Amino acid sequence: MEPSTAPAPVAVPTRRHYLMCRPEHFDVTYAINPWMDPAAGADARRAVAQWEALREAYLGLGHEVSLIEPVPGLPDMVFAANGGLVVGGRAYGARFTHPERRAEGPAYMDWFRRNGFPDVLEPAHTNEGEGDFLTLDRVILAGTGFRTDLAAHQEAQEFLGRPVVTLRLVDPRFYHLDTALFPLDGENVAYYPGAFSPGSRAVLERLFPDALIASERDAAVLGLNAVSDGLNVVVNAEAGDLIAALRRLGRTPVPVDLSELRKAGGGPKCCTLELRPAAALP
Repeated sequence: MEPSTAPAPVAVPTRRHYLMCRPEHFDVTYAINPWMDPAAGADARRAVAQWEALREAYLGLGHEVSLIEPVPGLPDMVFAANGGLVVGGRAYGARFTHPERRAEGPAYMDWFRRNGFPDVLEPAHTNEGEGDFLTLDRVILAGTGFRTDLAAHQEAQEFLGRPVVTLRLVDPRFYHLDTALFPLDGENVAYYPGAFSPGSRAVLERLFPDALIASERDAAVLGLNAVSDGLNVVVNAEAGDLIAALRRLGRTPVPVDLSELRKAGGGPKCCTLELRPAAALP
């Protein structure tokens, strides 16, 4: 088949509404993924400064940012993406794998109910929200293998009424889907193939033949834990090759430093839960 000579579509930004949680209680006091080392500790003041810069980046791009109150004793609550999945004004709650984070699920579901999302499903199956569910225009990509049960994919599909495509993660460094893949826009993605099983790689190749393929080097600094509004891509500053590739695609990288939060395995997307209203998707 001859390569397409059609011009690439022009990237267009859309205004987003994000939920974030200030890392007032951030620390690394336990290890539930390969990034975490309690002996190394964490600098909470530095984490707050980096998080504030991320929030300012979103505001500077014209996006709306709501805040959930951090809860003492929940140092990973800053990773708001794990708190649920909101599509079409409906909120699918989180049910965390590890007991250290289990109280975060009810905290986020309470916030949804108090802030204009009356249709909230308390999940029966283990899932970690947008950590393992990434929404495009026509499908929701769903990760499994480490944190989210396969049954949660079916539960989310029934509740949200959107097709869910299962992808199996196989590298423990990329324990959530959002550490190995991000939507460039509603139709295409960027991802690191080595994070996925052979069958899941084949699915991604079939669904996204024009995907941006990231290197292991960029994936290893959580470069794929990025947030795109269709044009602007908020991305870890260390992912140099990925940033250059985004520019070649006509995107606008917005580099940020979240190195302190990366001590717990988090990046821009981990800190960012998108709140999609009823009219946001077809």
